[in-house]
Order: sequence, then structure tokens, then C-alpha cells
Amino acid sequence: MEIRVAILTISDRSARGERPDASGPALAQFAAQQGWQVTQSGLVPDDLQAIQDTLAAWADSGSVDLILTTGGTGFSPRDNTPEATQAVLQRPAPGLAEAMRQASLQITPHAMLSRAVAGIRRQALIVNLPGSPGGAVENLAVIAPVLPHAVQLLRQDPAAEFGHRP
Repeated sequence: MEIRVAILTISDRSARGERPDASGPALAQFAAQQGWQVTQSGLVPDDLQAIQDTLAAWADSGSVDLILTTGGTGFSPRDNTPEATQAVLQRPAPGLAEAMRQASLQITPHAMLSRAVAGIRRQALIVNLPGSPGGAVENLAVIAPVLPHAVQLLRQDPAAEFGHRP
């Protein structure tokens, strides 16, 4: 199944040109390996309004199925990604964030510090991922097996029912 993906990197330093974005390209590479199509990508600072505006515009466009954010999910005062995401979500999808944290705890106790959220706006699934390339890809790999089915459900594809057990 082709999944249309948008990737938003959220980083003050990258937005100022002080550090190259490594997480966005790492996620794009992972998406390509899954056979998904990255249709757009962007970079914004850790600014609540900029994050909200981008997420809402992408989700409302109808041109993406999955929006991945990377960065801004920790405890730093400038980590606004979860709040910005929650402000634009219409329905939460807490199981995805819970699964990512649970799997990450097997790698590092710092996973407990993740405030990442996931949820739905219109027919787009939005998922927050860590800012490090390794953490972002590791977390996406945890939920990747269920994402095609999630997209089928959001598209109201009749074939989605075949993924359920009787």
C-alpha cells in the first residue's frame, strides 16, 4: 500500500542554520525502504504556532496520509511539539505513543522522558518522534507494521476489514 508521508523537523538550531537536519532525511530513507512516498518535508523552529500551522495545513490538504514530526518532544522549555500536535488533533491515538515508549525503554531509560503524542486530524495520522536520527527511526520502526492498516481505516477502505480477526 502506498502511504503518502510528510516529514516535519522541529528544531531551533536547524531552523537557524546552526546544525544540519539529520532526522528528517533518516526518516525519509526509512519511509522509502517501506515503499512509502515522501510527498513533502519541512523545517520549523520550536515555535508553537509555526508547528500548529504546518501540521494543520498538511493534514487539511488531503494530500498526506501520515505526518511524522521529529524533535521537540522532551522536557526542554522550548519542546512544544506535543502541545502543538494536541492542539490540532481531532482524535488521539495513544496506543502508538505508548508502544514507542515501551519499546524504547528496552534501549534507554530516557524513553520515560518522551512526551510524544499521536493522533488523527481529518484523514491524516500525525506521529511525534524523537529528534535524534536513531531514536526517530527506532520509534517509527516500532509502529511501522500497523501504519498501512491505520491508513486503510482512515481512508475508509473496505479492504481494511480484512485486517481484523473474526
